[in-house]
Amino acid sequence: MAAILLAEDERAINNLMAANLRLVGHQCDQAFTGQETLAKAGRRPYDLVLLDVMLPGTDGFAVKAELPADLPVIFVTARTNLGDKLRGLGLGAEDYIVKPFEILELLARVETVLRRTRSGSPVFRFQDIQVDLAAHRVLRAGQEVALTPQEYALLETLVLNRNLALSRDKLLEIAWGYDYQGETRTVDVHIQRLRRKLGLEKEIQTVYKIGYRLNTREG
Repeated sequence: MAAILLAEDERAINNLMAANLRLVGHQCDQAFTGQETLAKAGRRPYDLVLLDVMLPGTDGFAVKAELPADLPVIFVTARTNLGDKLRGLGLGAEDYIVKPFEILELLARVETVLRRTRSGSPVFRFQDIQVDLAAHRVLRAGQEVALTPQEYALLETLVLNRNLALSRDKLLEIAWGYDYQGETRTVDVHIQRLRRKLGLEKEIQTVYKIGYRLNTREG
């Protein structure tokens, strides 16, 4: 996955973002001031920086101006006014996320930027499964698996949020869309189909009183 630098001075928020990004497979380094961000960015290459505007010392806008122009940046900030957003995007940021935010929204926006800025087709590999996220194509042991569009949408949601417990309502909201009026039981039916077709009976786990999780961690 990606190497991401988190620049956020509120330690609880920084740790929360880092924990969830690591759960889905990213490598994360954490910085808490503007100068620390610049120092870490100068030591190793990153695929993305999540950058708070209100950092101690050198603020996020000044940090962005000093970072390499080709290093993708998403501003994550409590600054909500349009002027700040336009300034951030004008500096070349890929996106501007306003706090408070849902973790799943953050993960989705990170994935969108990484798809746009990294070369090559994004492919998720797990055991004998390959999911080509650009072509919407799934292989099992080298053979293509026939999934309905809805089955694929559910699988993609589980893949992009792997190791996170997702409620049935949240799965409906993401994979079926806000306008879906059916029952949550349809999630259970589609989960059973994915387990059977992909041989992931153990890995697509039922989370008691919550929903489901695709567990890709060993042990």
